[in-house]
Amino acid sequence: VTGLYFYPPGVASLAKQVKPSARGELEITTLNEMYLNAGLLDVQLLGRGFAWLDTGTISSLLEASNFVEMIQIRQGITISASADGTLFFNEKEVEIGELGNELVMFDTGDTKKADFPVSLEADSEVTNGVIVGLFDVIRESGYSVINLRTKSK
Repeated sequence: VTGLYFYPPGVASLAKQVKPSARGELEITTLNEMYLNAGLLDVQLLGRGFAWLDTGTISSLLEASNFVEMIQIRQGITISASADGTLFFNEKEVEIGELGNELVMFDTGDTKKADFPVSLEADSEVTNGVIVGLFDVIRESGYSVINLRTKSK
């Protein structure tokens, strides 16, 4: 069963009782069933809006990265900065002095600005000072969830 598991102290002694399945594998499901049968299993279902991304291979890591990028572009704010000083708010070119007003005026719907995602994309040549300045403008505008991505030319 796909999931994220947290086990209490003593799990190792219980895990030693797990026997290989018909596939010849030690199954996590067997351990979970042991906790279920003992009345000690606590399950939390992830509802709408959650995605489970298996990133066990290079290709699946790339797929997950592309998925997260797509969601951020569709549901959040993307601020792009290039080494030549060009700045974009989503796809609109803005001056640094206009950025704060754009952020304040942006309609985040039912989501509080502090919980609304902002992605800051910067060319690898953009200086740290510029990036820190952009972070300050974003935070001063009420946003706290900030993702930083660098991109090469």
